[in-house]
Amino acid sequence: MENKLLQRINELAKKKKTVGLTADELAEQKKLYKIYLGEIRTQFDKTLDNVSVKDKDGTVVPFKEMYKKKK
Repeated sequence: MENKLLQRINELAKKKKTVGLTADELAEQKKLYKIYLGEIRTQFDKTLDNVSVKDKDGTVVPFKEMYKKKK
């Protein structure tokens, strides 16, 4: 994740708490949050690709396959 992105998110959050944001800044903040959450979701999804679950019978199954079985 880009350091610039996080810095700008933090700048806008601080400004929102102190003096408030303009309509343009609110739109920018919303856009940046959307990008940030997308990156977090991607990272989480990649993490789940590396997680395995040990089934009751002792077999090890990738988490995503185990999750699909329960649905």
